[in-house]
Amino acid sequence: MQIIMAFRYAIAGIIYCVRSQRHMKVHLLAALGSLGLAWRFELSGIELGVLFLTIAGVITAEVFNTALEALVDKVSPEFHPLAKIAKDAAAGAVLIQAVAALGVGYVLFWDKMLK
Repeated sequence: MQIIMAFRYAIAGIIYCVRSQRHMKVHLLAALGSLGLAWRFELSGIELGVLFLTIAGVITAEVFNTALEALVDKVSPEFHPLAKIAKDAAAGAVLIQAVAALGVGYVLFWDKMLK
């Protein structure tokens, strides 16, 4: 029963992120588009694996960013330069992952789209 509750809490956290974070919605739409392209261009198993891991990386980074922002807001509700650094760094990590995902998308899809 304890493991079921752990899954419920985890799913609740993901649902919170999807409902409250605009960028999470953007990431999910991009993921759906990428999966549609994967289906359209019949990616190989390895290509699909890379795509799934890339999508999971972006979504995971966004979830961690949301968690860190919530924690920083709780600990430091007033402005503090260190709180700003923490939030900016977490957002930067998401940006790095998203740019890397664009690179993966380019490698996976560009040649296929030109044919």
